[in-house]
Amino acid sequence: MVMPAQPPETVGAYLAQLRGALKGAPAGLVSDALADCEDHLNNEIAQNPDLSEKEILAGVIETYGTPAEIAEEYRDMEHSIATPFPQPESQGEDRHFGFFNVVSDPRTYGALLYMLLALPTGIFYFVWCAAGISMSLGFAILIIGVPFFLLFVASIRVLAHVEGRMVEALLGVRMPRRLPAATPSDESLWTKIKDTLIDIRTWSSLFYMLIRLPLGIVYFVAAVVGLAVSLGITGGALYSLITGESKVQIDGAPYLEHFLHTAPGLIVFGLLGIVLFFLVLHIARAIGWVHGKIAEGLLVRL
Repeated sequence: MVMPAQPPETVGAYLAQLRGALKGAPAGLVSDALADCEDHLNNEIAQNPDLSEKEILAGVIETYGTPAEIAEEYRDMEHSIATPFPQPESQGEDRHFGFFNVVSDPRTYGALLYMLLALPTGIFYFVWCAAGISMSLGFAILIIGVPFFLLFVASIRVLAHVEGRMVEALLGVRMPRRLPAATPSDESLWTKIKDTLIDIRTWSSLFYMLIRLPLGIVYFVAAVVGLAVSLGITGGALYSLITGESKVQIDGAPYLEHFLHTAPGLIVFGLLGIVLFFLVLHIARAIGWVHGKIAEGLLVRL
């Protein structure tokens, strides 16, 4: 027999129970739910200074529900949002995984587009971070050094949010949809600095922005070269079959070159290009899955 959870008496206990009730849900959903509830509970406490935290939590539970009920509402809202990507529970026995089925997966094309955009965005992220870090160090001895550093960190969090929206739109990975919460205005400057320095999200987001350039180079080259080679082989074979003029030249392999100047050889050559094209799609799909895990691990704060 499972004993019911004890009603939480503090904000921390309420959030801990909510996190437990959302176990197994996407990290982005958990992050949004925890941030929403923390803001709401802190507002309730600020608006009722005469009541104890235990009394406020009791009223919140009576009005809005227990952490388990809130978690169920968030799950229901998540399922009601339509996306171009299939939900995990819909990928059951009816889905057949095969070499050519990758062409029907929307994540494949989202990953390809993400790979093509990875280089320009990676360059922007790297330049922004390198300039921000160098200027923060340069201004450290001046009075504007600390405010500039805090402004730079805030810009990194905004860029991380923008990147998260792009990852969710193109790779289908649920990312936080809330803008990062600002530090309370009544906190002292040194408290803000301490909170910024000890927040792991500050450094993980900065690290993510820096590694996006080398990853972007790899993604962009893989996408461009893979598509160009596969489509070039298939297109060249079709052109040669239609015009009867084969331009294929292979140094050191005269028999293979002669074979590719025949109709059967060109058909085999064209089929090879098609297989290579599907292989590129599989690689793109795999890169999208791996990068989604990287983004989820570095940009989502729980």
